[in-house]
Amino acid sequence: MTDAAHSDDLVIGVDIGGTKVAAGLVDAAGKIIRQVRHPMISDGDAAQGFEAVQNAIDALLAADLKKALHGIGICSPGPLDPTAGVVINPPNLPCWRNFPLAHEAGRVYGLPVKLDNDANAAGLTEALWGAGAGHRNVFYATIGTGIGTGLIFDGALYHGRTGAAGEGGHMSIDYRGPQCGCGKHGCIETLASGPAIGKRAQEKLATGGGRDSVLWEMSGGKLQTVSSEMVGRADAAGDRLAREVLSETISLLSVWLGNIIDLLEPDVIIVGGGGAAMLKPFFPEIQEKTSRSCVNSRALEIPLLPACYGADSGIAGGAALCAPSSLVWN
Repeated sequence: MTDAAHSDDLVIGVDIGGTKVAAGLVDAAGKIIRQVRHPMISDGDAAQGFEAVQNAIDALLAADLKKALHGIGICSPGPLDPTAGVVINPPNLPCWRNFPLAHEAGRVYGLPVKLDNDANAAGLTEALWGAGAGHRNVFYATIGTGIGTGLIFDGALYHGRTGAAGEGGHMSIDYRGPQCGCGKHGCIETLASGPAIGKRAQEKLATGGGRDSVLWEMSGGKLQTVSSEMVGRADAAGDRLAREVLSETISLLSVWLGNIIDLLEPDVIIVGGGGAAMLKPFFPEIQEKTSRSCVNSRALEIPLLPACYGADSGIAGGAALCAPSSLVWN
């Protein structure tokens, strides 16, 4: 253990996914001191799933460490109830149905435990320690397999009446658009997430107009394998079709973010997830188009920034959930 392990401001952040549990010791500055990964038993029973979480946490604990800890924060896929600390019925964690995860972890470790979904927690960690530090009102979006969002007002997460607020990825920008997995039509998630970007490229290639595209070569002609990652690499290589796909994605995101600004007018917009790296070179264009997609005449004053925490956002986000009150806006 480092000297930091004897601080009174250490927390454990836990990031639960369908195949893994990552856990880390995080200090009061949001620095991850040590982290571990263990397999997640998502297709077993509730006890087996919880045992996987315990294995990850136990791997971090030294004999003299517990007295330095003041909490455990857990990121889990939703739906969940952050107030009750209950995991309701996440599709990729079938082991848990209405499972009181926060209560069980608190019972075992004798520490305060907080639970939230990954986008909320990642947004909070960016607001406390990352790209949003110093801003009171933060809108966070993660673009990856889906689009998740977190709302931080006056330094605190906004959950809404029942804990279900912040589903910004399921805001529709085209009620006649394709049906989303949530059942609605034209959600930004079904139009601009990673799979949506890949699908749009596949459709363009299928029309026959992209045989000269780098994407055709990358996929070996197997169009169903074209992914957003391939689109990003092809664009970097100067591919015309890939740039067309990304330009359309930028326009869609700009309409969505324009709505966000008109509704919330945050101090800063932060984008994370796998899509952030691919879209980062286009942030100035997104910001300019967003300003033309909303009525707010000062939209250009709102920074659009990449998230600081990448693959570790779940661990840091879990820790942010139980950060000392001195770190949160008064």
